[in-house]
Amino acid sequence: MGKRLIPPQPMDIQEVALREALEERYLAYALSTIMHRALPDARDGLKPVHRRILYGMRLLRLDPGTPFKKSAKIVGDVMGSFHPHGDQSIYDALVRLAQDFASRYPLIDGQGNFGNIDGDNPAAYRYTEARMTEVARLLLEGIDEDAVEFRANYDGQTKEPVVLPGAFPNLLANGAQGIAVGMATAIPPHNAAELCDAALHLIDKPATKTRGLLRYVKGPDFPTGGIVVDSQDAIAESYTTGRGAFRVRAKWHQEEGARGTWNIVVTEIPWLVQKSRLIERIAELLNEKKLLLVGDIRDESAEDVRIVIEPKSRNVDPEVLMETLFKQTELESRISLNLNVLVKGRIPKVLGLAECLREWLDHLRDVLLRRANYRKVQIENRLEVLGGYLIAYLNLDKVIKIIRTEDEPKPVLIRTFKLTDVQADAILNMRLRSLRKLEEMEIRGEDKNLRAELKSLKAVIASEDEQWKKVGEGIRKVRDTFGPKTPLGKRRTQFADAPEHDLAAIEEALVEREPITVVVSDKGWVRTLKGHVEDLSNLSFKTDDSLGYAFFAESTSKLMLFATNGRFYTLDAQKLPGGRGHGDPIRMFIDMEGDANIVSLFVNTGGRKFLVASHDGQGFVVNEDDCVANTRKGKQVLNVTSPNEAAALTEVAGDTVAVIGENRKMLVFPLDQVPEMARGRGVRLQRYKNGGLSDVITFVAKDGLTWRDSAGREFSASWKELTEWRGNRADAGRLPPRGFPTSNKFGKKIG
Repeated sequence: MGKRLIPPQPMDIQEVALREALEERYLAYALSTIMHRALPDARDGLKPVHRRILYGMRLLRLDPGTPFKKSAKIVGDVMGSFHPHGDQSIYDALVRLAQDFASRYPLIDGQGNFGNIDGDNPAAYRYTEARMTEVARLLLEGIDEDAVEFRANYDGQTKEPVVLPGAFPNLLANGAQGIAVGMATAIPPHNAAELCDAALHLIDKPATKTRGLLRYVKGPDFPTGGIVVDSQDAIAESYTTGRGAFRVRAKWHQEEGARGTWNIVVTEIPWLVQKSRLIERIAELLNEKKLLLVGDIRDESAEDVRIVIEPKSRNVDPEVLMETLFKQTELESRISLNLNVLVKGRIPKVLGLAECLREWLDHLRDVLLRRANYRKVQIENRLEVLGGYLIAYLNLDKVIKIIRTEDEPKPVLIRTFKLTDVQADAILNMRLRSLRKLEEMEIRGEDKNLRAELKSLKAVIASEDEQWKKVGEGIRKVRDTFGPKTPLGKRRTQFADAPEHDLAAIEEALVEREPITVVVSDKGWVRTLKGHVEDLSNLSFKTDDSLGYAFFAESTSKLMLFATNGRFYTLDAQKLPGGRGHGDPIRMFIDMEGDANIVSLFVNTGGRKFLVASHDGQGFVVNEDDCVANTRKGKQVLNVTSPNEAAALTEVAGDTVAVIGENRKMLVFPLDQVPEMARGRGVRLQRYKNGGLSDVITFVAKDGLTWRDSAGREFSASWKELTEWRGNRADAGRLPPRGFPTSNKFGKKIG
């Protein structure tokens, strides 16, 4: 028999615009990341994975003081019941909650290798064990008393809490880090006792703004200590807006040694800095000779951090030495503050300190009301049962007779003793052994106590003041548990103003200062030679290239280049290539247009004035400080339009200007006829029929004008001898004195 062909079934194909499909899917992904992965809830300060880990441990009865259980068991239960993601991601989250150098108040008590401050990985989850800490117990307190809402888990087989009751100020006490889609959160840890004090103040005076709470919350409190060196105003601004950053420095002291020697000992490092990586970085800088004040570094840490730094010599200033390390290493770290959290578990929002604490307090009040209503229902049910027990006790023989003789004793009991359904069920479900417990005094005693408790619960439910009073009592208990006198609650991070030091001294300490000679070829290849080299005759250049500029400088010098496009460029001498080979093109260090060439190159000393001039004879005086460029693109000072270009630059050193054109005509006029500007085209210095400006110089009139020829010989003309060339700016001038170089250059260089 042949095979019967089944005709293809028509497919339900819908046409959707690619843009709409992408937007819909990306939005779904973004919302998932924001809501269920990256941002903590403002109420309990937890992300879903942490909340599920703690609830899973609660179900495993891993309360403080109970025996530890394998982390593998915890991870397996959490993954199977609540968090259908990778086991490694769950274990990583669990480990972080147990690390006392990462979490200020660890939520998990770990046994085994949970990693260390050096950045070493924890042992696999089959080797480690865990249970909850007292902080985690506080977060879960009342969860069995309808304190919070529950929702179905991912497969609908069980339920999980939407948020934890959160009797501990976990959001700010432990902080959070997370990157979502289009937003992020960065909350450093804080001191729990200080947060409780601020919250109690907020209960008494609900209108208090963030700045009013900073008398209690001084700033972050990192598990690894350190020193915050920000100003009070900067800290206040960060907490008010919910965005900012804290500069945290390592804590150190000077330790005296034998024969006048001393070492620096670092005992606390900034939060989240890996100690081993920090020491490696300092060692790398030592090898690269970038730490000129440091002799050696070694790690003597055991349980506590102890990093020993030896100075190069005993004459080194320890403060300056540490400033160089703070500048170049993670001994000073910048820790961000971005209080971006989920408000009511749904809305991502950046909050200030006061708003954060308000969210927590409102949540505590909601939890209190839910627990009070739950307990009220429990008491009312129990009172109803106790009423039935009392009737049974007073009519015990008759009750037993009805139960023994009647086929359906329940309706008979209800009818005979006017019982409720619940009371009748309670009597019928009572075991015989419980009959001896039926004593009137006990029943009446329990009834009395429950009625008193019910009265107080109703008073709390009816009065907002009573509710806040109860919330305050709970916060005071937390404050006492984690007070400043307890080992865990004691503040670890200190505050100080960053010491003021001479920045120039620090800069010098960072870079070795030594004499160099800067050499630039005609075609723009630059290199530096060690020392001040007078004789450059042995230097080799590329074919068709020769010496252009050479001048003395230091390795710390900043160089200034004036180009034909009218721009000034700034170069760092220490970044220029050494003397081996022919150097590198100077365009590798600055973004200079291809058709632009060098007019002048010199060391920036600051405070001088220059006369700059273009080929068409226009120019002005500019302050050297106005010429410093902060970017590779340089700074436009002399405005020129092609084919005109910048042609000359000279240092202002006198009261008179001498200018010579390509037409070999020279003009001398007073300097005060040239304006001082920061940028522009300038004024006409000399008038030309043909050609343009060749060179310009300034001099002191009474000393006369001097110039050099190509052989380096010096010539001069006195003020009297210059009579026929003296005039006003924009004059044409006349042929120069006898002996003036045919190059039409004055031959003077900037010093």
